[in-house]
Amino acid sequence: EKKLTTYPRTDARVLSTAVAKVIGSHLRGLAGMGPETGNIAGFAAEVLAGDAWKKIGKTKYTNDKAITDHYAIIPTGSVGAVRSLGDLQRRVYEQICRRFLAVFYPPAVYAKTAAEFTAGREHFFANARILKEEGYLKVLGVPRGKQSPAGKEEDAETTASEEAAALLASLRKGSKRPVDGFDIREGETKPPSRYNSGSLILAMENAGQLIEDEELREQIKGSGIGTSATRAEILAKLVKIEYLHLNKKTQIITPELLGELVYDVVDHSIRPLLNAELTASWEKGLTGVAEGNISTGEYMEKLEGFVTRRTNAVKGMGNSFSLQPFYERASHYYKPDAARKNAGRTAGRTAGRKAEGVQQPNTEEQPQ
Repeated sequence: EKKLTTYPRTDARVLSTAVAKVIGSHLRGLAGMGPETGNIAGFAAEVLAGDAWKKIGKTKYTNDKAITDHYAIIPTGSVGAVRSLGDLQRRVYEQICRRFLAVFYPPAVYAKTAAEFTAGREHFFANARILKEEGYLKVLGVPRGKQSPAGKEEDAETTASEEAAALLASLRKGSKRPVDGFDIREGETKPPSRYNSGSLILAMENAGQLIEDEELREQIKGSGIGTSATRAEILAKLVKIEYLHLNKKTQIITPELLGELVYDVVDHSIRPLLNAELTASWEKGLTGVAEGNISTGEYMEKLEGFVTRRTNAVKGMGNSFSLQPFYERASHYYKPDAARKNAGRTAGRTAGRKAEGVQQPNTEEQPQ
């Protein structure tokens, strides 16, 4: 809103050719910034002193074909409103600036060492690495010995201290070292972490990763579920209608009883709705329409046919009694007051429909 960054409602990761041509003005603006955001001005001045920024239009960071409505979020170069930012706003803005400037720095360089030890018939392995040249990590401010900037662990290696790395580097094939003792370190595998509001949005964005069909996986790669402008709103609505529960303190998302029941009903009636392959296949059809491979009428005929067949199949199921065990199983994991709240909400909707003069479906049709 303060015009410090470009349009924020985008998930694009590249720049347009037009913006690449004027990237110097963005950098010059950052170079004139005060000390409010650390050393951003100094990094921008370093970039301007080199020539990497002049070649940005010929790198992987510029791709008109990968842009839908807007290019990646970058600083505009206008810094007049920086002083008026609150602490959280300033930190977000600083991260955007750092990621933008890091693009113009060289790669980080590590020295890696791998060693194998034998003691009798046992084999032990050690891998370590030491950071030699910071490169772009200097701008991102990533501490040594921690995760990579993308938040992913670097293979099975650890960033060792200079002392440990020097010790491993001093070893030679066939050399012997004394062993002071052995100990066994016990551990256990952990279940996957629960989704939070941020990781669930990323999962929606990358929904196609688990699709086995390579063509369909590629089809949904650039879209996912929802758009960058609507994913947060989708989650907010699911929380509001009590399909999901959001812990406001930890941001952890868990299902509500009603949400589990909706899942069970869909799973036993129109299971394809729970698979991202269905979304991918519809996206493939839309792409075909856009490219002129199929007509709009042909696409709509297939879509309406799917909806009609599935709707008629559900109407003829009459499987309300077979769904009862799923309700009973799920309800054990929720507090009684939560179950009563869900039941009360359902009763409230029923009363509302009666008051509006809407005819109620029979018992067998209700679960559908």
